[in-house]
Amino acid sequence: MSLANQFAAYTAWRSRLASNIGELQGWLNHNELSDAQSDLRLMQLLERLREDRLNVAFVAEFSRGKSELINAIFFADYGNRMLPSSAGRTTMCPTELLFDGNKLPCIELLPIQTRASNSSVSEYKRFADEWTKVDLDTESPDAMQEALRHVSETTRVTPEEAGRLGFEVGSGQVELYSVGDDGLVEVPRWRHAMINFPHPLLKQGLVILDTPGLNAIGAEPELTLSLLPNAHAVLFILAADTGVTQSDMAIWREHICGGGMARRGRMVVLNKIDGQWDELKTEAEVDAEIQRQADSSADMLDVPASQVFPVSAQKGLVAKINGDDVLLAKSRLPLLEAALSEELIPAKRDIVCDSTESEFGDVTRRVRGLLDSRLLGLREQLTELTELRGKNKGVVEYMMGKVRAEKDEFESGLQRYYAVRSVFSTLTNNLFSHLGLDVLRQLTHQTREAMLDAAFSKSLSDAMAGFFSGARDALAKSNGEIGEILSMMEAVYKKFAVEHGLKLGSPTTFSLLRYEKELDRLEAWCDDHLNTMVSLLTHDKKNITQKFFEEVAIQVRRSFEHANRDAEVWLRAIMAPMETQVREHQIQLKRRLESIKRIHQATDTLEDRIAELEGVENNLQQQIEALEDIVGRVQDMLMPPSAQTLQAA
Repeated sequence: MSLANQFAAYTAWRSRLASNIGELQGWLNHNELSDAQSDLRLMQLLERLREDRLNVAFVAEFSRGKSELINAIFFADYGNRMLPSSAGRTTMCPTELLFDGNKLPCIELLPIQTRASNSSVSEYKRFADEWTKVDLDTESPDAMQEALRHVSETTRVTPEEAGRLGFEVGSGQVELYSVGDDGLVEVPRWRHAMINFPHPLLKQGLVILDTPGLNAIGAEPELTLSLLPNAHAVLFILAADTGVTQSDMAIWREHICGGGMARRGRMVVLNKIDGQWDELKTEAEVDAEIQRQADSSADMLDVPASQVFPVSAQKGLVAKINGDDVLLAKSRLPLLEAALSEELIPAKRDIVCDSTESEFGDVTRRVRGLLDSRLLGLREQLTELTELRGKNKGVVEYMMGKVRAEKDEFESGLQRYYAVRSVFSTLTNNLFSHLGLDVLRQLTHQTREAMLDAAFSKSLSDAMAGFFSGARDALAKSNGEIGEILSMMEAVYKKFAVEHGLKLGSPTTFSLLRYEKELDRLEAWCDDHLNTMVSLLTHDKKNITQKFFEEVAIQVRRSFEHANRDAEVWLRAIMAPMETQVREHQIQLKRRLESIKRIHQATDTLEDRIAELEGVENNLQQQIEALEDIVGRVQDMLMPPSAQTLQAA
């Protein structure tokens, strides 16, 4: 199955999953089983499924054929090249290809001058007026080609301006950022580009990131810290005729498989193998030559040979457009697409399954607990009323007194519940005093001042180390508060279960481990890029502080924002079952007492009331069966495809 077909199948699966979850939400509302917390969690889950994105990044030095490879894999069905592809540098700035149905087809370009500020690209995305917009005429390939050439534009600035914008003039890749005869330096005109294009794959949620070469990546830390690590797949493109060059190795180590980045979804593409095709050599000799280059590249990059894919993107594109199956096979492009499908789609599916299973499971367990509690209370009423058959008025009065005493005892026990709520509120405030953003803002401000005042390299390193130490300390203290809340709620759950028969199970657990690991990743990146003598000697100290630290601080702040949101959801989730069960138990006791009162007052007959409750019992049973049916369908969809196949067999 091709990548396009596999992605279409994944999108259809995601749509069916969202449909089933939407069915649960509607069913809960129809049966008056929903509450604000459950409804909010299901809405957020559905929103995540609707906005689900599959991010694929293409990384290489210039002239490796990135744009042509993107055209060949994703846009051959369009019948032409979507991205400009020619000799030399065709992509001068990071370029995202995506689809947003709320906008007309267009290219949005962020001027390079915005680098002079300390704001990241993601922050600029909130302000449409900062971007230059170019409309796309999707009906005209020529007009499209012309519009897309904007990503290749450059501008000339003074050496001082180039340095202020983060370009190293006269060092590193001297041939790229050197002073010309006119005393100016040629730099990219745009800092970032977003192409909104209604291609079927982009409509389904595919996002493609096309990156420029080493200098542009290094000067835009957001690429290294956020966009590349968050990509579900990164394709690193080499040229078959040159193999792994020094600059290729620098990109690989610094931006793809360094700084604590995971290797999953990282593939090496050895492009332009058609340059090795030689009519004077046998096919076996050509294949052996290509394999030697692939093995050499794998050895230098320290990856398995199976992770290196020799291809000809240009021939693959031509073959797809012309329907030439022989040339397509020779280009080896289908082998790369198959590997990408097998690696990318299942990995993305696993992420969606994990998040869905957690949220959906919590909501359905809570609803099932509520229905079980109602059924148990109803059966207790039925037992009591059945035992009253043939009894005299005195027995009815005794039963009424017994239920009233039980109700009074439970309500006196509620004082403990209210005390728990008070302690819970105090512990929650303690948690957010450590995890909240005010602490992080103060820490960021102190670190920024320390770095600006630093006179030596070691002072810069110490300031950065202090920043991470402070952030990690905040997470450690927050974990302590989370453990205390969890211990208290476990004890309260057990106590109310024993004393009042509430079905509470175990409280939902919560961990900040993922945010601790994100801090580890960011600190490892800083150790690799900022805290080495080479880096400190070849970069301006102020530029390090203002550009790289600001981006690091933004990433840490995002982690804390996510941690705060997750903690708020968890705190509501851990208290909600108890609130629901306490409220439900109160209602059941009240109903039991009212039933016996009505029988005592002869406002209806005992048999009529028993028949009425039996009808309610049947309805509850049907609700439980309906819930189990929806839950079963969703759980089947969350199973690995191999397990689904076995189950079907």
